[in-house]
Amino acid sequence: CWGPVLRVLVLQAAWALVGGQVRYSVPEEAKAGTVVGRLAQDLGLEAGEAEARRLRLVSQGRRASVEVSGASGALVVSSRLDREELCGKSAPCALRLEVLVERPLRVFHVELEVTDINDNAPLFHAARKNLSIAEFTTLPGSRFPLESASDTDIGANAQLSYTLSPTEYFTVQEENSNSRSKSLFLMLTKALDRETLPVHRLVLTASDGGRPSLTGTMELVISVLDINDNAPQFNQSVYNVHLLEDALEGTVLVRLNATDPDLGAYGDVIYELDTVVPPSASDIFSIDAKGGDIRLTGTLDFETVAFYDLQIKAKDKGTPPLSGHCKVLVEVLDVNDNAPEVWVTSLSVPVPEDAAVGTVVALLSVSDRDSGANGRVRCAVWPASPFGLVSTFAGSYSLVLREALDRERVSEYEVEVRAEDGGSPSLRARRGVRVPVSDVNDNAPAFAQAVYTVLARENNAAGAELARLWARDPDEADNGRVRYSVWEGGAGGGASAGGGWRPASSYVSVDAESGRIRLTGTLDFEDVTVFNFRIEARDKGTPPLSGHCSVELEVLDVNDNAPEV
Repeated sequence: CWGPVLRVLVLQAAWALVGGQVRYSVPEEAKAGTVVGRLAQDLGLEAGEAEARRLRLVSQGRRASVEVSGASGALVVSSRLDREELCGKSAPCALRLEVLVERPLRVFHVELEVTDINDNAPLFHAARKNLSIAEFTTLPGSRFPLESASDTDIGANAQLSYTLSPTEYFTVQEENSNSRSKSLFLMLTKALDRETLPVHRLVLTASDGGRPSLTGTMELVISVLDINDNAPQFNQSVYNVHLLEDALEGTVLVRLNATDPDLGAYGDVIYELDTVVPPSASDIFSIDAKGGDIRLTGTLDFETVAFYDLQIKAKDKGTPPLSGHCKVLVEVLDVNDNAPEVWVTSLSVPVPEDAAVGTVVALLSVSDRDSGANGRVRCAVWPASPFGLVSTFAGSYSLVLREALDRERVSEYEVEVRAEDGGSPSLRARRGVRVPVSDVNDNAPAFAQAVYTVLARENNAAGAELARLWARDPDEADNGRVRYSVWEGGAGGGASAGGGWRPASSYVSVDAESGRIRLTGTLDFEDVTVFNFRIEARDKGTPPLSGHCSVELEVLDVNDNAPEV
């Protein structure tokens, strides 16, 4: 029971902006709404810029428990932060977050360290443990292995010490068997007498190093036995085994041997798998009761559990039986059984065809659950142009433009990001990215000819169609939509008639959409025989582009005048 505890939460958001990365720290179990850091300010954004540029976190497949406050741009706690759920026993517990801003698109990397508080009490796997110890023949100084308590906190909050309820017969003792595992023993300090006290009931208490300290207990029930005075003994107290994670079921890990100098049934040894840590792995291993062979009966996965602690008991067939104990430490070795994974975390498409070299098109995240060389990933993009990959952080890449684009040549690219780990043989993953190219108005309309010659009979009625011109513009939408007009700005854009010079528009017009040239009045060969004018083709881009051509109109004579005397 925790009881009422007054807690004062002091957040010290230690941060540093180094190479595009911001670091914060926050204690676990911080309340929702707790400000972790002034993210927008630490990234150099002005007031109100965080919301305008859509400052936000990018999800990487797991719950981050923090979010960006849209108005203030602060990084705040959004849901329960449980360090043990996020990182288990790993220390430090650092969450890698990616933060995006737009206009222009930029990515920042935020490392959030979730610090531990003492919120988990030590826990024994069983509430009670039964022990059988022979009277008199078990000498003071004899030790009996106990299962240590576990505490999911880390650091001082997980440093456990043990005490035993007052007794003159026993004490509790700890021993470091190696850097990963501590052995706990119940040591006899005074010979037992079954006739004086047949059963000892003790309470073993585990206390952690937190402030205030939390505790867990286990009851020890010790039955005092008669006769059979020699317990089986292993030739080693600790066995270390290394096993590849792809080992087949039925593989023998180790053959144990315990001897008992007693005769007959008192010297026959039976082996048992006493406890397994973690307890969920109890079905993965088995032991031959007679031969002492420990076999693999399930599948291993280095990425799930990399270390097992097996407590083995060897007991004889005496009445009552006596037992000896040893520990088997199994270290699982990684094999390359996980292919790299590639995610597209942000995609900025379509890309304008006039985008500058170096423009970021997409952000990608690459990971591999294996460790060591098996988890080191190399990435490449195919085809090699016009895009390339730039590593921005461990496991993070930007897909950037390496060469200039031309939509009229290629309007869309299918890019493939290829990831390969360093295992032997290596495993690979691919992720396709579709990149469409958007149009800009970079092509002016162009006529097939610079000069067109048009023949027209005199006296044609107004509105008669003389010719149809067409200018090609390879741009799309409004950038490629062409309108036509008679251009009065060119030299020679008209004709000299009997009454003086007249502009071309007094003779012809052009349909803005179709490019059809029509007469606006009648022609008289005796007045005008040839005149030149220019046609302009202008697109609807911003700004618009235009092209021109010249038209030479020759008037053909008809017999419309009688002789005069």
